Amino acid sequence: MTDLDGTCVNTLRFLAVDAVERAKSGHPGLPLGAAPMAYVLWDRFLHHNPADPHWPDRDRFVLSAGHGSALLYALLHATGYDLPMTELQKFRQWGSRTPGHPEYGHTPGVEATTGPLGQGFAMGVGMAIAERHLASTFNRDGFALVDHYTYALVSDGDLMEGIASEAASLAGTLGLGKLVYLYDDNHVSLEGPTSWAFTEEVGRRFEAYGWFVIRVPDGNDLGSIDAAIRQARAQSTRPTLICVRTHLGFGSPVQDTREAHGEPLGPVNTRSTKEKLGWPVEPPFHVPADAGAHLRTAKDRGAGWQKAWEAVRERYRAQYPAEARAFEAQLSGELPGGWETHLPSFVVSEGPMATRDASQKVLNALAPLVPALLGGAADLSPSTKTLLPGSPDYSATDGVGRNFHFGVREHAMVAVVNGMALHGGVVPYGATFLVFSDYARGALRLAALQQTHAIFVFTHDSIGMGEDGPTHQPVEHLASLRAIPGFNVYRPADANETVAAWGAALKRPGPTALILTRQKLPILDPSMYPIPAGVPRGGYILKDAPSGSPDVVLLASGSEVALVLEAQTRLAAQGTQARVVSLPSWRLFEEQERSYRDSVLLPGIPKVSVEAGVTQGWDRFVGSEGECLGLDRFGASAPGPVVQKELGFTVEHVLECVERVRAAHHPGSRA
Repeated sequence: MTDLDGTCVNTLRFLAVDAVERAKSGHPGLPLGAAPMAYVLWDRFLHHNPADPHWPDRDRFVLSAGHGSALLYALLHATGYDLPMTELQKFRQWGSRTPGHPEYGHTPGVEATTGPLGQGFAMGVGMAIAERHLASTFNRDGFALVDHYTYALVSDGDLMEGIASEAASLAGTLGLGKLVYLYDDNHVSLEGPTSWAFTEEVGRRFEAYGWFVIRVPDGNDLGSIDAAIRQARAQSTRPTLICVRTHLGFGSPVQDTREAHGEPLGPVNTRSTKEKLGWPVEPPFHVPADAGAHLRTAKDRGAGWQKAWEAVRERYRAQYPAEARAFEAQLSGELPGGWETHLPSFVVSEGPMATRDASQKVLNALAPLVPALLGGAADLSPSTKTLLPGSPDYSATDGVGRNFHFGVREHAMVAVVNGMALHGGVVPYGATFLVFSDYARGALRLAALQQTHAIFVFTHDSIGMGEDGPTHQPVEHLASLRAIPGFNVYRPADANETVAAWGAALKRPGPTALILTRQKLPILDPSMYPIPAGVPRGGYILKDAPSGSPDVVLLASGSEVALVLEAQTRLAAQGTQARVVSLPSWRLFEEQERSYRDSVLLPGIPKVSVEAGVTQGWDRFVGSEGECLGLDRFGASAPGPVVQKELGFTVEHVLECVERVRAAHHPGSRA
């Protein structure tokens, strides 16, 4: 290590320590221990351009150990990103661009929102998958249009999480040779020594996954870290884990103890640490001139790399104009012109049809039109109907393939899909049964927090799936997904609503969940029902009362829409006028102007909602005088129609609910 290298490492260390100390909150231990490996990576290997954080061919760096965010902010500031010192001084404060854990889209240069351990690990796998797919699709001899690495800094805690194990296994299977992870092996977690709960030989586990593993015994040995990264970059068929033995809170009086993890060092220990490492005690946020100048050479290097890449792109445009247009369209997220006109439309005679089958037909139509669309299932593609026809499988030997086999790894699948979307250039999807969305909850939440343009196909959506019983019958899952801020949830009522939901998912920013049936449903005649105009608004009048003056409003989503349509007919025969409202997307409906929502729901008119799930949330639509027909219990094992009948999803039960709400609305009267 040269004197300048040592000064640069300590600059990063103490920018982080001072930020935590100023905030009186944060995690100084990781920056003190991991700054040397971060410095080597960013100074000698990471291809990035601080002036353009979105340069398409930059290397990706993910701080999976998101609690060490102060180190990342120190790196971003020191290398010239638009993150001034005043932002480091406002670490963890209201309105700053330096939140407690890294947030994508909030801080320039942050590639992913991390903090929940293991998520960054899995998202990095998705980024590497997207890089190889785009490279395999668009690169030509002499034109390395897509050629970058994905790096991450991961912690003991990351590697304890199950999602990291799932993602590591998948990455090894896929042979992601341009994936390089630096493991901050400091032997300490929040509670105390990792030996209390984590005694495995991590390197051997990763070797079993198919990773190339390198061990660096001294985390302050910059030369060994440099050599390890060079060795990792020489790999082409295996991802690499570099196990770097570090010391949490290096140089501080609380080194190698839990006290160094998640609380400020305090004035006394901060002074002691600076003195031990030969750093000025005052002023805080000190950046020596030579270190500042050296670290900011990243700006010139980055500008040069991007300029060279742009020259390659110009030559590519000249020699491969069609491919260049396609590449740039995918990077921009542009959908091909006229793609919506090729979506299928279903007629009544084609039914009944499960909405998962309709979804498959939509994918069949979209596959040749939207080349950016790619994805797969968690070992359930025959059941979720999510294979793309005419495309090979993505594998260790085929990066062009658009069909993914994620294995029985729901949590990693969703996080990997998030990483693919964050990388850009692809519109990824992942599929499983709705009940198993619980396994992926953490990653689904991050999809919303980051607003990734990702699509999640959840089939087998209710008790209607029948014989597999309550373990496989989702009940509370719709309410759970709808509760996530910024998450688009569609539960289409039939094949044509499914088409409209897919169209909205492709056009609308942010993550989308499509909730689909296994059981067959009647097809709603598109010439009779305003489906294409209604679905994008989230809720609409599917069929009004014949008189136009309804006595009751029936609301439903998904498979229960057919039930309330039948109930409407029966009510009409009894002299009761009912309006049927389909609510495929609560969130979109609630985004509509109040006048539209009132025109659909008719305040003051009694209402009944029908959905084969928990009733939680429906009261916002039916009001205090309405009634929610739902399922606030688990299901049962029997044929689907039997389960539905026994649990009250019948026309007769809907009519009973209508009678009660009308009687409550007009005491002394009967429906």
